[in-house]
Amino acid sequence: METTPDRADDLAPHGRPKRRKARRRRTPVGASPGTLTADPNARQTRLQLVTYDAAGVTDWPDATLETVAKLRGHAADADRGETGAPQPQIWLNVDGLADIAMIGRIGEIFGLHPLALEDIVNLHQRAKVDTYDGHLFVVTRMPVQADGETADIHAAPDTEQLSICVGADFVVTFQEVPGDVFDAVRKRLRAPAGQMRRRGTDYFAYALIDAALDAYFPLLEHYGEYVEALEIDVLDNPDHRHAGRIHDLKRDLLTLRRAIWPQREMLAALARDETPYISDATRIYLRDAYDHTIQLMDMLETYREIASGLVDIQLTSVSNRMNEIMKVLTVIATIFIPLTFIVGVYGMNFDPQKSPYNMPEIEWRFGYIAVWLLMFAIAGGLGAWFWRKGWFASTTNADHDVSAKRHTVSAPRKARKKGDAP
Repeated sequence: METTPDRADDLAPHGRPKRRKARRRRTPVGASPGTLTADPNARQTRLQLVTYDAAGVTDWPDATLETVAKLRGHAADADRGETGAPQPQIWLNVDGLADIAMIGRIGEIFGLHPLALEDIVNLHQRAKVDTYDGHLFVVTRMPVQADGETADIHAAPDTEQLSICVGADFVVTFQEVPGDVFDAVRKRLRAPAGQMRRRGTDYFAYALIDAALDAYFPLLEHYGEYVEALEIDVLDNPDHRHAGRIHDLKRDLLTLRRAIWPQREMLAALARDETPYISDATRIYLRDAYDHTIQLMDMLETYREIASGLVDIQLTSVSNRMNEIMKVLTVIATIFIPLTFIVGVYGMNFDPQKSPYNMPEIEWRFGYIAVWLLMFAIAGGLGAWFWRKGWFASTTNADHDVSAKRHTVSAPRKARKKGDAP
C-alpha cells in the first residue's frame, strides 16, 4: 500500500507534505468475486482512444463508449470474416476510476474478466500478471507525473497503479490520475518509420511497461544526488534536524522499493510463462525490461544502505560534537579550579594583626599583584600543558579535510565519465 500527500499545502512540521492514510480495500466483506466498489476520492473517468495499424494512427479526441463499442463491433465482424479489410488495433486509455458503470461497460465491450475489473478499481494491488480467457491482465506501478515533470524528491514520492489488459487486437490501460509517462510511446507510435505499428499488441504493452520502468531512473538519480548532499551535510554540519531528513529519506526509499520490487516477479512471469498473448519475439524485450528492474533495485538498495549508514554517522557526529563541547567545558573548569582555590584562600577573614601566622602576605606591598601573577601563571601553564596533550585539537578541521579529499577524488571520476580526462 502506498501513501501520498493529501494536499500540496498540507505540510508536516519539517516542511514536507503530510502522508495521507494508506489505501484500504473497500470491497465489502463477503462480497461476491468481481464486485466493483469505487474509491470516494477517485478522479473523474475520462477516455482516450487511439487506433493504429501499419498505415497510420487515428486519434479519437471525443471518444465515447458508443464509439468504442462500434469499433469493437467492426473488429468482431473482421474476426468472423464479414469485412474485407483488417481492422486497426485499439488502444483505450482510461484516466480516473470514479465511474464504476463506465468501467463495467468497458469490461463488457472488451470481454474483460470480472476479477480483472475488481483488481482495477481496488488500488492496493501488487505488480502481477494473470491470464484470462480472451485477454492478459497486467498490474504495474509507475511514478506520478505533474505537468510532464519528474516527481519532486522534496515531496513524498507517489506512484499510481497502472492496469493493462492485452487482447489479440486491443490494449486497454487504466490509470488513477490524468497524466502519465507515455509521451515517448505516443511519439514512437506516430513515427512513420517506427516498428510499433507493425507489431502486435503484446509489443505495445511491453512499450508501456518499459516506459513506466524507465520513469524511475531519473527519480532515483535525483535521490542519489540528494543522498550525497545529505551525507556531506551530516558530516560537515552535525545537527539534530538531520535525523528527520534521514527518516524521511528512508521512508521514501521504502515506498519506492515496495513499488519496484514486485515488478521483477511480474516481468519474469511475462518473459517465462507460455501465454498466447505474448509472442516469442516480444519475450526478448521483456527480458530486457527485467534487466531494468534489476538495475533499479541495485540503485535503490545502495541508497537504502547509505541512508541506514547516515543514521550511525548522524549519531556519531552529534556525539563527537557533544564530546568537543564537554572537552572545552572540562578544560575551562580545570583551569579555574586552582584559581578558585587561590581566591577562596585569600577570601578568608583571618586578621593578621591577631597572629603573625594569619595570612601575613596580605600586608605585603606587592601581595595583590603577586596573586594575579600567580593565577595567570597557573592558567597559562595549564593551557600550555593541555595544548601539548592535544586537548584543543578539534575534529571539525579533520572533517573538512576528509570532505575536501572526497571532492578531490570524485572530480577525476566525473572527468573520466565525461571524457575530459584519460
